[in-house]
Formats: sequence, C-alpha cells, structure tokens
Amino acid sequence: MIKLTLGYSTLADRVERMVEPPRHDDWESILSVQNPSGESWETARSKELGERADVSIELLESKGVAKSRNRAIWLARGEYLVFSDDDITFDVKGLEKAIALLDANPKHSLLLAQAVDESGKLRKRYPKKVTKLNSLNSARAATYEMIIRVDAVRQFGVQFDERFGAGAENYLGDEYIFIVDLLRAGGKAVFAPITIAQHPTESSGSRWGSDADRRARAIIFTRVFGALAPLVRLPFGVRRLKELGSLKNLLLFVFGR
Repeated sequence: MIKLTLGYSTLADRVERMVEPPRHDDWESILSVQNPSGESWETARSKELGERADVSIELLESKGVAKSRNRAIWLARGEYLVFSDDDITFDVKGLEKAIALLDANPKHSLLLAQAVDESGKLRKRYPKKVTKLNSLNSARAATYEMIIRVDAVRQFGVQFDERFGAGAENYLGDEYIFIVDLLRAGGKAVFAPITIAQHPTESSGSRWGSDADRRARAIIFTRVFGALAPLVRLPFGVRRLKELGSLKNLLLFVFGR
C-alpha cells in the first residue's frame, strides 16, 4: 500500500521550473497542472516527470489551487496526503517522522507541521510542543505544512472551499478554512513541531501591504465566524497593527471594509 501521496499544484507555465518531487519506496506524487487557457505546456521537463513510475500528471482546465487540492484528495492512493506548491522542497526524514506520529494516533485526521525558509530559519513562530488545533490557533496554517489522513477526510466530506486560495477572487485563507471545516465536521487535528518542508520567504500568505490584502483577510474571518467575525478580527488586527499600517486600517479590517 502507498503510505504517502504528495499532491502538487502548479500552472502550465511553471512546470519547467518546479522542484523535483522526492523519491521514496512507498510514496507517490500527483502533479495537478492548471491550464485553463489550453496553452502548450509539455516540455522535456514535463516528460521527464511523467516517465517516473511514482508520478502522475493531472491536467486541469480550471484555475485555482483549491480545485487542485480537492482533486488530489480524490486521486490520492496514499494513506496520507501532504499538499505542495511547485516551489516546495520536502524534508524526507521530517515527513517520515510526521507519518510515524499519525500512525501512532489514528484518531488524528490532520497534522500541521512546520517549515523553514532558504536559510533554514523557521518561517514563523510555531508552538514548541504538540498542540491541539482549534478555530483560533490555526489561522496561520500554510498548505505545505498540512498532512491529512485521506480516508478520514473523505468520510467527513470535507474539501477546500474553492472560492478561496491562489487563483480565486479571495486569494487567501483556503488552508485555515479547510482546517476549521474539518474540525466542525468532527475531525481531530494537531500541530507538531516537526520540520517537513522548505519554502521561499516570500509567499501570498505573508502579504499585508494593500487594501486588497486587508479585505481578503477580513473575508476569511467572515467565512469562518459569520456575524461574530468582528470580535475575532479585533484582537487579531491589534496583534498585526504594524502590518495593517494604521489605526484607520485596523478599524476597516475589524468591520470588513
């Protein structure tokens, strides 16, 4: 049986530059290529990847990483699935350690791990020990930090909200929303301080500079908390006042403007 599926999402014009998926005896990789314009994308690089017995390529006429993630959930043959962008370098030993933790805790539907940047520095402040996830402490999750137990997620009927994430109008928050939806469906999720990936410093999740970024983040909390969203946005915004830039922007964020 395949133990782990690595679900990659990329665009047709980025396949040539994507990081090589790791090789492992009982792992597979699924590469979902978004190609809504129907452009030519097959190159020597794509053929090289396609010739690997452990790699399958799925061509999507749609756009949006959430659609790619959902496709990976249903195509995965592995017991576990870790999501990936095309610029992620995975730590094989870290993934093996994360899998061992999931094997030892069969009630866990999702494990959130940690990642480093190019210099080997942790990308953000993570908890120091295994921590139960809830709707208030999982908002900073990144897709490539998430490992799911495939059968459990399928049974709960949870998928990524395709209105959110890169390529969608609401271009942030798909990971957080997925975790909260899974918890509300009855799944159990934890964070563990296990480094499983390296990702470049700059990413969409680190963007705060524009009005669009502020509004995109506000919409995430509306999706998760509904009418109670302003009460959650206030303390979150206070902690991020520097990134928001001013008290005026803080108020606009709190009221979802």
